[in-house]
Amino acid sequence: MPALLLACLTYLGVALPASTLGLLWPLMRLSLGEPVGALGFLLVFGVIASVMASAATGRILSRVRVGPVVAVGTLLSAVALAAGALAPSLWVFAGGIVVFGLGFGLIDSALNAHAASHFGARDVNWMHASYGLGAIVGPLLVTALLSDGITWRWAYGTIAVTQVAVACVLTVARRNWGTDPACSRPAPDRESAARPGRRKPAPAVVLTALAFTAAETGIESGAGIWGYIFLTAGRGLQRDAAGVAVSAYWATMFLGRVILGPAAERIGPARVLAGAVAGVPAGAALMAVPGPRLLAVIGMMTVGLAAAPIFPLLTLATAQRVGSGDFIGTTRAVRLQVAASALGAAAVPAGLGLTIGAFGAGILAPLLLVLGLVMGILYGLLSRTGLS
Repeated sequence: MPALLLACLTYLGVALPASTLGLLWPLMRLSLGEPVGALGFLLVFGVIASVMASAATGRILSRVRVGPVVAVGTLLSAVALAAGALAPSLWVFAGGIVVFGLGFGLIDSALNAHAASHFGARDVNWMHASYGLGAIVGPLLVTALLSDGITWRWAYGTIAVTQVAVACVLTVARRNWGTDPACSRPAPDRESAARPGRRKPAPAVVLTALAFTAAETGIESGAGIWGYIFLTAGRGLQRDAAGVAVSAYWATMFLGRVILGPAAERIGPARVLAGAVAGVPAGAALMAVPGPRLLAVIGMMTVGLAAAPIFPLLTLATAQRVGSGDFIGTTRAVRLQVAASALGAAAVPAGLGLTIGAFGAGILAPLLLVLGLVMGILYGLLSRTGLS
């Protein structure tokens, strides 16, 4: 099985639980006797674990091939889901979130490090599009199960079984990722390191890039996790319709990566990124405008479509900045980027959850708009440095 197909399968599998947590949480919290905002605290535990795993992945990949790392990460996520399905209390469920964060951090860092050195713009977007595909299937599957009277525990357990199946496939195919592991790469020589294209960016520029990454993935994840509650409690949409809308949100991300990845190869990543960055706050503004429920749904779809190509193209640009021949350097750079992504993808939704718990679901759209504007400012600063 080709490495690209394995990468797509991995992302598809891990997207199933990530895209359904917000949809299942209203039932989970009632079963566990917790308030709506408690999910925000849970995500804090997850982000700490994910960032720790992302930070450790660089060292792991210097000794172990990508295949076993991805297989172990997927198995950890399966164990976490099984624990969550059986959790008798919030703290046991929190333990499952921590284990899932560890697994996701390993998967995300390993896949993006491998993709940055082996894939082009189209393949990188295809890999991330598979996450969107899994995120489409997840809410639809859970909505169908809940409509048939299945409890949230059985729905969560069903997703755990799919993760076990994916982990088995990845274990069998662990040697199919190619013969170019980080541990076999020699360090770049001094001459190549001194080339003009390899100059190390200033710390302020690096921090700006990492902040941009965290903001973008935070918006992407926050809209997906809290969109269901926003549409139901905030805009009065029926539950089944809201579940379909959440799937449609992830569908726009899938389509955006499928369509805009090849477009980036033809017209250049910079143009696609600029348009995408502008589209995120535009979609959030539509969500925030008081009006028909359909307008809020359209705004949410716009956010998904615009956010779709941003992180994959940034990952590819990272490899180009470091140098395609420097696998170790690329892995280290991508590790920082993925750690920032993991931080944003969990910390921002956690903050959004706490704010929603305090002020109501309707606050989501204005918060996404502010975050989108901040992201645009950060991108403008990066554009001046030539690192975007």
